[in-house]
Amino acid sequence: MATAEQLKSLIRSKFSEDSERFFSIALQVAAHEARQGHTALAHDIRDIIDAERKKKGPRLVSFPRNLQGLVLTEEPTVPLTAMVTPPEVRERLQRVLHEYRQQEKLKSHGLKHRRKILLIGPPGTGKTMSAMVLAKELHLQLHTIQVDRLVTKFMGETSAKLRQIFDLIQQEHGVYLFDEFDAIGGDRSLDNEVGEMRRVLNAFLQFIEQDSSDSLIIAATNNPRLLDRALFRRFDDVLYYDNPKIEERKSLIVNILGTFMEAQFAWHKVLQDSKGLSHAEIDLACRDAIKNAILADRKKISATHLLLTLHERQEVHKGTRE
Repeated sequence: MATAEQLKSLIRSKFSEDSERFFSIALQVAAHEARQGHTALAHDIRDIIDAERKKKGPRLVSFPRNLQGLVLTEEPTVPLTAMVTPPEVRERLQRVLHEYRQQEKLKSHGLKHRRKILLIGPPGTGKTMSAMVLAKELHLQLHTIQVDRLVTKFMGETSAKLRQIFDLIQQEHGVYLFDEFDAIGGDRSLDNEVGEMRRVLNAFLQFIEQDSSDSLIIAATNNPRLLDRALFRRFDDVLYYDNPKIEERKSLIVNILGTFMEAQFAWHKVLQDSKGLSHAEIDLACRDAIKNAILADRKKISATHLLLTLHERQEVHKGTRE
């Protein structure tokens, strides 16, 4: 059962009409019950709180002062249907959603749903969008942890902030994205790794293994070779992303250009010259073409118009590789 202090705090928050404090303490009670092995009761408490919060409408999480600016919170608007991705990635995302929605059925058989996900792939290939899609489809807020800003030069401070974040993950139901994850997930065997960063990684491994919340924890990296091998077994699933193939490039261009696209569109050259670009780069090229058309008072965009902006993106892409 809840501790005496938790019960007293619940009563005080109720009479002071501090609903957020009441919700926070109630979630702490749920976490306490989960640690005691009373998982059914813990989930019932969380379900009641989630239902009440939905009645009040969306709200932003109030993070501790020393974490403000390190965590960005948003209400995602991108559904799965709007995402252009290979069938295998879409199926894996759908499996995460299906298991999440059927988590009680799985738990009744002693099984856990997928909720700790590692996303690997080059920049701009859909990792962040996947986190947005999962949050949107599950009607949850997306909290993006700026990992590069989380790491500090002061001994012990980064691990302490990580602990605070995992406390929030336990208390505040949502989707948590650790972006640029390799900043703390580096291989502990590398000679250039300082002792503090090894301690940070060890702390993260401990926190994620002990986490028993209902939140989704997503880590995204562009450099899987930098990750410590011990990380991979802490995640329930690993999804790999790459630059879009020819059919994905075509779908992406059609989706973005929409009614701006000319009826007779020279696809061969466009698909050939967009090879090697990421989803994000093609998206930017299409939007640049739309802006150019609007400013030039043109109602339609030809393949020639789009090729101009695609070539600009290819030059930028080439520069980042040199």
